[in-house]
Amino acid sequence: MTDIAFVPSVQTDRLAVDTLRFLAADMVEAAQSGHPGMPMGAAPMAWTLWSRHLRHDPADPQWVDRDRFVLSAGHGSALLYGLLHLFGYDLPVSELRRFRQLGSATPGHPEYGDTPGVECTTGPLGQGLAMAVGMALAERMTAARFPEITGHRTYAIVGDGCLMEGVSHEVASFAGHLGLGGLVVLWDDNEITIDGAVGRSCSDDQVARFAAYGWHTEVVSDGTDIEAIDAALTRAKGDPRPSFLAVRTVIGHGAPGVAGTSKAHGAPLGAERLAQAKDLAGWSLPPFSVPEQVAATCAALAALGGEEHATWLDEFAAFDAVAPSRAAEFRRAHARLLPETLLPALESVVAGAPRATRQSSQACLNAALSTMPELVGGSADLAGSTGTVCGDVISRDDFASSAIAFGIREFGMAAILNGMSLHGGFRVFGSTFLVFADYLRPALRLSALMKQPVIYVLTHDSIAVGEDGPTHQPVEHVESLRVIPGLQVLRPANDAETALAWELALTRTDGPTALILSRQSLPQLDIPDAPTAASVEIVATGSEVALAAAAAEQLRAEGYTVRVVSALDRSRFSPDPAAHTISLEAGSTAGWAGLVDLAVGIDEFGHSGPGDEVMAHHGFTVAAVLDRIREYLHGTP
Repeated sequence: MTDIAFVPSVQTDRLAVDTLRFLAADMVEAAQSGHPGMPMGAAPMAWTLWSRHLRHDPADPQWVDRDRFVLSAGHGSALLYGLLHLFGYDLPVSELRRFRQLGSATPGHPEYGDTPGVECTTGPLGQGLAMAVGMALAERMTAARFPEITGHRTYAIVGDGCLMEGVSHEVASFAGHLGLGGLVVLWDDNEITIDGAVGRSCSDDQVARFAAYGWHTEVVSDGTDIEAIDAALTRAKGDPRPSFLAVRTVIGHGAPGVAGTSKAHGAPLGAERLAQAKDLAGWSLPPFSVPEQVAATCAALAALGGEEHATWLDEFAAFDAVAPSRAAEFRRAHARLLPETLLPALESVVAGAPRATRQSSQACLNAALSTMPELVGGSADLAGSTGTVCGDVISRDDFASSAIAFGIREFGMAAILNGMSLHGGFRVFGSTFLVFADYLRPALRLSALMKQPVIYVLTHDSIAVGEDGPTHQPVEHVESLRVIPGLQVLRPANDAETALAWELALTRTDGPTALILSRQSLPQLDIPDAPTAASVEIVATGSEVALAAAAAEQLRAEGYTVRVVSALDRSRFSPDPAAHTISLEAGSTAGWAGLVDLAVGIDEFGHSGPGDEVMAHHGFTVAAVLDRIREYLHGTP
């Protein structure tokens, strides 16, 4: 694909950089809240990237072959909003004036879906970099399948905080391992964090670190030198490795008394200091002004992006003419439409013999993969254990496969999956043991916040894990997932429910799903139709449904009318007010309190030992459950 041919003049460059700086400072000043320092220091690198390298069409922010830009240092959101405004995205100055106000298109940190041109939600430091890695991986996998119509790159600006976060190490290592050459990361090296100088807490040689990961690295010693930044970006695009450009900047550049200090980080400059900064820059325009010269230049650059888009549309039309079935597959995947053959394939996943729901899930995954080439994913080094084996693993030499070996990087895996989902064209899944969901929780929370349909396959779901002991036995984890807004949590009891869970996960396009699956074998239980009227209602999930059914059979023999409910998705369960409702789940009872009359569960850590013995030790046998139920029923009027 061609690069931008129009290069602004030196005078325009200076005006544009000052425009970005003062738009950001004006936004923060108007809101009396925000972070002016990062935008003022990083404006030159951002302008250089957007004016000379970024390939995008502001008239259509969803163009599938656009370059992606991620502001990982999301606290500098005013810089991104200034760029979007200048280049003609649907972000008028009235929205800049409403920065950080309720209901505005300019929230305090960039939020996916709120602002045209914002590729992902950032602010939790390091996750933007991770999502950029995911976008770059999705580009490589798209190019392997559709090379005729794929040619975009991914750019990110990161800060010192992003690089200190552990997730940055996970994903930078992963990107270097795969040689994701379409990824260019610019480091806003201003040597300042909120509390003071970076040197107070970190002395890493970041350039050496990224070189050790296998990245192309460069240092730009003057963050105001547009020519040097431009040259470094040009060399980065020509290198087959991912690129890390360390650009030395000054936080709060040009703000008297606070530039280069933490005082410029997270507070308005104040009217007097902002006026002084504008005087020093020779800026005499009113707040929120855009010089005509800058506006005209950005309009011309946006028009070039529109021409690039039009050229791509011609290329796609030619591709469609010679390969209509592949073009249709491309469109279907990007529209997140499921093939008609998917549901029959899932419904065929039935086994007569007992098996773990993780094994049922593997069969469902195999069935889905046979009809959905866009379904891709992997595990945090546990594919065989979690039932997520899905063929050949991608490598730096072959991105055409469906399986991704994420390594022991749970947080990185989940954040990369978010980036892949945001990129589009793929349905993604990732897996680990349920107990290790704690490692990836911050990224899962962003999946929900961004309404991305990432599928989390979380296995070994209770103390029945057994011998590995309490470090590997989830107790509070299912409940902790259920409280995340927008996360669909499904715990199936057999093959049929596991297939239904996969169907629900794949048909959902507006949020993530967690599949909670057993290590141990479960019977292929056929739950009979519930009686219309029952005196006792036992609601259970997953592996405890069989236990509930056995207890119910005994209670019926004692004269009770009993209904057993398998609550695949507890959020859809409503207790029968006319019955005594009892819950049975091998996990925390916190979420059942107030929903049922008696909650039978586990509110302590487990023990090491054979799984069935550990379950028995914690009261999960038919006899022990019956004792609890009888005690409750006999003590209740």
